[in-house]
Amino acid sequence: MSKFKILVACGAGIATSTVVTDRVERLVKEHNVDAEVKQIKIAEAAALQNDADLIVSTTILPTTYSIPAIIATSYITGIGMEELDEEILSHLNKSVGAVRCV
Repeated sequence: MSKFKILVACGAGIATSTVVTDRVERLVKEHNVDAEVKQIKIAEAAALQNDADLIVSTTILPTTYSIPAIIATSYITGIGMEELDEEILSHLNKSVGAVRCV
């Protein structure tokens, strides 16, 4: 299975994306998913999307992308975090057909 690349974006690429990056890194590690999680500014997402599998954003998406993009405010509010975990894993699963989970 190839390594996934997940972009985690917020407005400035500093504050809320740090919280979400930590959560996504733990999520993929706990499920034995080989993934690189990169923290970015949302303005960089369009230019980086061709080399990524998923965008996870804490801010409103300014455009549409060629890859799946998920709003991750649940990780900031603490409400619906498990559902968001499942949504992220589901998108990765669709990317290759199977995510190894243990």
